[in-house]
Amino acid sequence: MRVAVCQLNARDDRAENLKAARTLLQRASDGGADLAVLPEYVDYLGRAHSAPAPESVDGEFGTFFADAARELGMWVHAGSFHETGPDDEHTYNTTLVFDRSGALAATYRKIHLYDVEIPGRVSYQESTTVAPGGSTSIVDVERVRLGLSICYDLRFPELYRQLAIDGATVLVVPAAFMLHTGRDHWEVLLRARAIENQCYVLASGQIGNHDPDRTCFGRSMVVDPWGTVVAQAPDVVGVTFAELDLERLADIRETLPSLANRRL
Repeated sequence: MRVAVCQLNARDDRAENLKAARTLLQRASDGGADLAVLPEYVDYLGRAHSAPAPESVDGEFGTFFADAARELGMWVHAGSFHETGPDDEHTYNTTLVFDRSGALAATYRKIHLYDVEIPGRVSYQESTTVAPGGSTSIVDVERVRLGLSICYDLRFPELYRQLAIDGATVLVVPAAFMLHTGRDHWEVLLRARAIENQCYVLASGQIGNHDPDRTCFGRSMVVDPWGTVVAQAPDVVGVTFAELDLERLADIRETLPSLANRRL
């Protein structure tokens, strides 16, 4: 299976962000991708007061990417967006996956919320405006089983172990990973999740500066089940391709059966 991780710089203009995402999806399709993955908050990353209103999974956002998947004949993982939440004060941070016909194949709501206070460096309380999801999600994408997650989830290995136990062979991480943590932790965590769960990891990140005063790390990549980075994006907007070698995945799980040998 050929996959593409798409890296972009979403700002405070939703129409321009969606246009840029559609261009990247076209490039992924032209490059022969069966599946393309977009980053977290692909449609808007800017000041809260001008953010688009949250909407249902079949709203403008969902319709846009369903149409793209159908027109391109490609599986599309649409990063994430602000879905209508459980109350007026909270949205969900939600992933949608569409099949080649444009049908909605999976939904996942981010479970772990980024609540961080580092004096003089960063103050971010995602739980103030976002409600946590309550369940894991796996979707069959032709020959692989895709386990879904979003950004800060990456720091919680128990989520990925559950996805692996439930049959995931590929783990997907759309993200807007902060620069100050990304440069030290992003690749290490992605490789760890790949090694300990013997899965491919597809990580698609935002890159560059975003309002207000936020810089994302980028470095979108594909990691194989041995923990080897098989493809990595440069520090620019673009599309990075990789081939998933499912025979290699099966061989790794057979010769080093750590999943089968687990005791807890």
